[in-house]
Amino acid sequence: MGPADITMMYSVTDVQGLNSISRAVLANGANALAGMVKARLDARAPTSREAGHLPSVGITMFGVTTPAVQKIAADLRDDFECLVFHATGVGGRSMEKLVESGQLAGVIDLTTTEICDLMMGGVFPATEDRLGAIIRNRLPYVGSVGALDMVNFGAPDTIPERYRGRKFHVHNPQVTLMRTTPEENERMGRWIGERLNQMDGPVRFFLPEGGVSALDARGQPFWDPDADAALFRTLERTVRQTGNRQLVRIPKNINDPDFAAAIVGAFRTLFGRAGARRRVAR
Repeated sequence: MGPADITMMYSVTDVQGLNSISRAVLANGANALAGMVKARLDARAPTSREAGHLPSVGITMFGVTTPAVQKIAADLRDDFECLVFHATGVGGRSMEKLVESGQLAGVIDLTTTEICDLMMGGVFPATEDRLGAIIRNRLPYVGSVGALDMVNFGAPDTIPERYRGRKFHVHNPQVTLMRTTPEENERMGRWIGERLNQMDGPVRFFLPEGGVSALDARGQPFWDPDADAALFRTLERTVRQTGNRQLVRIPKNINDPDFAAAIVGAFRTLFGRAGARRRVAR
């Protein structure tokens, strides 16, 4: 059900009178609901501040950026509750819904791959409002271009005809990845850059010169420095950099420990600003 925490149970038979199947299904649903009511938290749960909880930070991850996210989360765990979101379309929407509801104190948007699928017709697309919650709420935002080297499709026979002849990597029988081209990366660079320009909160956006995913590394199937250079160059031409909004090039692959360390350092700096502390206190 998108980013909503809704549970659905299949009725199996149509709801036209009761029978042995529908009685069991409806009873299961009623008992599940009763269990959730009985086990619910106190209606007046303590706030994070009262309970001594850590401030929550949202982090986006894909399989090909997992090593970086694991290191980032490990480095932050003593001071932050790290909520990791799988960047499969619904993951990004879920994270931004929590931003809108005031439940996140900051965002490390390492993996913006859902934008690939939005623009190129993949199966894990963001919506046109991707990054909108950050724009509206002005949270500390550290982002990157994680997995912008790939568009996600299903089995090979589901790939649109217009993409025949492109460079593909078959992840498994149900998942086929398509390498993005320099021209597609320029389109994404403009789209992301224009969204970054609308952010008035503290922003650091990192560009890993050694590749944007585990597949985009020297010797790997999607290694393409020209395509990455087109993305980085377009971002630098599009983004209006200020003291508050900056692009940062790092001569490492996105999964390199030094890249993760730079992300952590930037987030700690942005979060430590007085404005961020005041937002968390509220």
